Amino acid sequence: MREVNYSPPSSSSVFRLGIGLLGGLVVAYVLFGSWYQVDQGERAIVLRFGELVGEAGPGLHFKLPWVDAVRKITVQNQNKQYRNLEAYSRDQQPANITVSVTYVVADPSMVYTQYGDLDGAVMRLIDPRLTAGVKTIFGQYDAVRAIQERAALNTDFDAAVTTAIDGGPINIISVQIENIDFSDAYEQSVEQRMLAQVEIQRREQNLRTTEVEAQIARTKAEGEAEAIRLRGEAEAAAIRARADALRANADLVQLQAVEKWDGKLPTTMVPSTALPFIDLQPATRNQ
Repeated sequence: MREVNYSPPSSSSVFRLGIGLLGGLVVAYVLFGSWYQVDQGERAIVLRFGELVGEAGPGLHFKLPWVDAVRKITVQNQNKQYRNLEAYSRDQQPANITVSVTYVVADPSMVYTQYGDLDGAVMRLIDPRLTAGVKTIFGQYDAVRAIQERAALNTDFDAAVTTAIDGGPINIISVQIENIDFSDAYEQSVEQRMLAQVEIQRREQNLRTTEVEAQIARTKAEGEAEAIRLRGEAEAAAIRARADALRANADLVQLQAVEKWDGKLPTTMVPSTALPFIDLQPATRNQ
């Protein structure tokens, strides 16, 4: 069997290998560190030795390795929800309010230079103004009005927050009050008040219905009374006319009796009475 003699690499060989690996890493870093990509919904802040030298939009861009640095900031619409914001109404009713804010970065360079990043800008620019706006605007509304005029309250609050942040690196798109939570005791009192109002409205409706029905009954009774009066007047007029006719013509009674006679003679008669409708006396002739 043939023996294989193994000799360890020399120190110079190890050094050359290390230099080669290091050079490869440097070349790889230079190749991959000399470009960057920006998405459609982002903007890139380009820094050179820490100094802002430009802003890059979406696409592929190149930079100087070890010299330039890139910080990306989103320019898409963002939404943040604030829960349990404490405020008092004008009539001193405590409430916990939930508000959502939709915003967008208008000036990425200003966001970075003044606030470092978007989270810092929101924390220092939006948060305090939103909290102050809730207390100020909600304090102008009574609790009942805040519930009944929710749209007006939201409009006033939106205008207050938007105006307070106007002109900065962030634009407020909308501010929406999502919920107003009063204390349980107050909500129960409001519910009882609403039930009482509903009962009052029901009674008023019943009263109006009764009044209408009574008016209808009165009108109907008056109409019936008027009809009876008119019938009575007509019957009285007919009786008077008939009486006048009888007085004017004495033979009219005899004529009506004849018209109603059925042609049969009575089977029994009272002595010394004449047959009805037969005048046995001879007619008197004129001489």
